[in-house]
Amino acid sequence: MMYNNKIDFIRILEMIKSVCGYCGVGCGLEFEENKLIGDVVYPTNEGKLCSKGISELISIQTPSRLLRPKVRDDLTQEFKETTWSNAINKIATKIALSPKEKIGFYLSGQLLTEDYYIANKLMKGFIGTNNVDTNSRTCMSSAVVAYKKSIGADYVPVRMNDVHDANLLILVGANTAEAHVVFHNRIKTAKKQGLKIIVIDPRFTDTAKIADLYLPIKAGSDIDFWNLVSNRIIDEGLVDEKFVEENVNNYDLLKNKFKRIPVTKMLKRTGLSPEQFEIFWQMYKENENIITAWTMGINQSSQGVDKNLAIINTHLLTGKIFTKGNGPFSLTGQPNAMGGREVGGLSTMLAVHLGFDKESIKKVNEFWKTSKVSNVVGLTATQMLEANLDVLIICHTDPIYHLPNRNKMEELMKKIPMVVEINAYENSETSPFAHIKLPAAPWGEKEGTQTNLDRTITKQEKLTRISIDCKPDWEIFQLIAQRLGYKEAFNFESPKEIFEEYQEMTKLNPHLNIYEASYDNLSREPFIWGEKIRKNRKFLTKDKKANLFFVENKLLSEKTSLKYPLTLLTGRTRDQWHTGTKTNLPRTLLKYKELNFCEIHPINAKQFGIQDGDSIKISSIRGEIESKAILTEDIRIDTIFMPISNRNINYLTHDLYDKDSMQPDYNHSAVRVEKV
Repeated sequence: MMYNNKIDFIRILEMIKSVCGYCGVGCGLEFEENKLIGDVVYPTNEGKLCSKGISELISIQTPSRLLRPKVRDDLTQEFKETTWSNAINKIATKIALSPKEKIGFYLSGQLLTEDYYIANKLMKGFIGTNNVDTNSRTCMSSAVVAYKKSIGADYVPVRMNDVHDANLLILVGANTAEAHVVFHNRIKTAKKQGLKIIVIDPRFTDTAKIADLYLPIKAGSDIDFWNLVSNRIIDEGLVDEKFVEENVNNYDLLKNKFKRIPVTKMLKRTGLSPEQFEIFWQMYKENENIITAWTMGINQSSQGVDKNLAIINTHLLTGKIFTKGNGPFSLTGQPNAMGGREVGGLSTMLAVHLGFDKESIKKVNEFWKTSKVSNVVGLTATQMLEANLDVLIICHTDPIYHLPNRNKMEELMKKIPMVVEINAYENSETSPFAHIKLPAAPWGEKEGTQTNLDRTITKQEKLTRISIDCKPDWEIFQLIAQRLGYKEAFNFESPKEIFEEYQEMTKLNPHLNIYEASYDNLSREPFIWGEKIRKNRKFLTKDKKANLFFVENKLLSEKTSLKYPLTLLTGRTRDQWHTGTKTNLPRTLLKYKELNFCEIHPINAKQFGIQDGDSIKISSIRGEIESKAILTEDIRIDTIFMPISNRNINYLTHDLYDKDSMQPDYNHSAVRVEKV
């Protein structure tokens, strides 16, 4: 522990409210003696917490904390402790000597909005390159691109409490029972009030257990399925003709395209029977208010954007959007992935949802009092390691762990002359590839804002003093900026000052009405931006109309073969957060799933001579890892599942990306299994 005694720690926490720093639900927290409890008046969770949230305090006190700056000149050397001044000077000197296109910032959905803002302002506004991206690239970028193409902006048109106004919730490629636990509890409450639930997934997940209908779709066939739905909407006259005529483009084009789609072939590709689809269709027709919700099972694909568009099409055709209990609902996985997108944390946009057009660049230059904003789209997180960078600053994320084709990524990372890791913990998979490690303040030791998965801005409170020699992330980036000579533009004293400058910037793009929020009030109640958009039912495109897109399954994912006959699916488990840096710690009262297991259908297990509990080797053309077999009929034949809490999983996955979003295709890797 980093506190004098337990009593002091408890006193520090008394009467303080905050918000959870794990998934995108963003639950309100309170402290009662030496434990966390849910905030009963907080609208997101109404007093409920999941096992990760309950154990959040442990992440402050874990012995794996990084507490002092460390440096080394070569990866073969041991790290040595150094001063902040020396470390910042090394980084700033290297940046100053490097071409701007050879510098990259790799950020994270675990950052607070104020951290994101400073990093984005420094890189895009003053270093002069757009090579600043976030690990949201690997989870939400397909949804971002699809929303922008279809409705005009990165705007999620549904909120969690809409499930209480819906008649039907369709969950596709989303396991809310394990990835969004408290939202799942809300879904179960709504079910008791009459909500019908359909779950579409190659696995019979914990979420599927509450479904009125479960469809065991074949991995990679989502576009086929949703095109079949749109086709039936048109054929059976369920199109909201008035809404479409007034608010939607490309309807006639889409209708003509659907006249030629091979219905029987597409249904066969889904792996579903005609009877299963008809049961779905009857439920779809019978329910007035419909929400379709999805997450990584849709986004993480070589056609992730097209899958999103295929879903959104169904809501535009029926007019089931921008009204209570209706809409396409992408479920963000990280605590502040949405806040990072709002602030401009993706390399494919400027700040406050602005693009790289001349007018937007002029606005941003004038606001930041600079002239260096570039019109060249920056490197995405999935491109940075292949770009021969001179400097890569990685903040609160672990690309060696989470990027696909890990053997390749390790070799690329070794070639970067300066890798800086800003982290609260010592034990990342990226740490062995870093030259400088800077200790950042974790959850509980810093304050600032985050935006949860339905546009709700909340305030994370500082609960205790910052440990030893750690600093909040915004301050670290500000030190680099000041050392580079930008003291006037980076002279903030607090997160509140940063948030208020950011608020002023949101006035450059009026649909982001974050300028109406009050930083101080966020300690008492959250702020929801964008509600007027829903009420007005006007889209955010130039002509205020949404766009339909005809998409088709191009079968771009890796295909199985005689040598690699199985398809690997990946996903979260309920109690672990990614690698378990914060959650895989001793916990006396909590039961949680193993970090490393492999679900396999008994028919495949028999085929490969595997029994339940056997140690097995899983191999792809890129690498191999070991795991433990769990035999279950809850997964499709010829498909296996492994959790992403297995730190080695990306030795197997391929580095195919969606061409528009540059998001990896994590859920369609061809593998084989054998008994060890």
